[in-house]
Amino acid sequence: MTVALVTMSHSPLLEFADPPAEVVDAVQGAFSAARTFVREYAPTLVVSFAPDHYNGFFYDLMPPFCIGYEALGVGDYGTTEGPLSVPTERAEELAQWVAERDIDIAISRRMEVDHGAIQPLEILFGGIDRVPTIPVFVNGVAKPFVTMRRVRRLGEAIGSFLATLDDERVLVVGSGGLSHDPPVPQWATADDTARSMLLDGRHPTAAARHARQQRVIDAAKAFTAGTATIQDLNPEWDRALMTTLASGDLSPIDAMTPSQMAEDGGNSAHEVRTWVAAFAALGAAGPYDVTYSFYRPIKEYIAGFGVMAARTTV
Repeated sequence: MTVALVTMSHSPLLEFADPPAEVVDAVQGAFSAARTFVREYAPTLVVSFAPDHYNGFFYDLMPPFCIGYEALGVGDYGTTEGPLSVPTERAEELAQWVAERDIDIAISRRMEVDHGAIQPLEILFGGIDRVPTIPVFVNGVAKPFVTMRRVRRLGEAIGSFLATLDDERVLVVGSGGLSHDPPVPQWATADDTARSMLLDGRHPTAAARHARQQRVIDAAKAFTAGTATIQDLNPEWDRALMTTLASGDLSPIDAMTPSQMAEDGGNSAHEVRTWVAAFAALGAAGPYDVTYSFYRPIKEYIAGFGVMAARTTV
């Protein structure tokens, strides 16, 4: 059987920023290429690796990984609110398989996901319930972080399960990164109000969500103008990671450390864990070729913005 992959940056600012027209056209062209790839592959099952931004997972209980048996979009930044089409029995099988391969995995029968998981489904399929989707949360925001070796092993365990599904055409999606340092509060430096949100900020009022989102929008404007204090994008780091992922040999990624990742790519560069897990899953299913790759550093989106598509060759 074959397995296909799309990894892509997401940004809550896609509908709230105004980059130059040629930048918008380039990004939309990358999305169009990814959609064409997915349409031609015609997946029957999606496994989505995505982070969260303190909308569904909080410090009251923060797992490194979690497989959703049911999932709901929270509707942040205008993304779709409501249930994903999760094949619960298959998700249960996946979680059992992963647990039996010595990967400690959390599960949720009521996972809440934000734009990090929702945007790729909207972009690739035009909706969040068009193709059965198993959501896999990969912590990319809250310390402490597990090793990158552990992330790779999670992906490999999931990929070995997918390789057994002769009745499915599986698309793995990795959503996040690349280098970026948006104004997400850090527990060590947060005030009491921010810590309350980090601890359990579920289901905020419309006014609270608007205020939180407006801070990010304002930060993007300042970043574009060169007046923000957030860390700059790192295209060299982004491209080097994409080259490693395309090579098929992910072993160099094991040496990446959380502190160095933050120093090189910003505090939210940890979201690249979703790309690593997705490529590890693809590689566990067989040798692969990258058929499409796009990259552009985009300050208006506070993101080193990348899109990759690949599929197994046997």
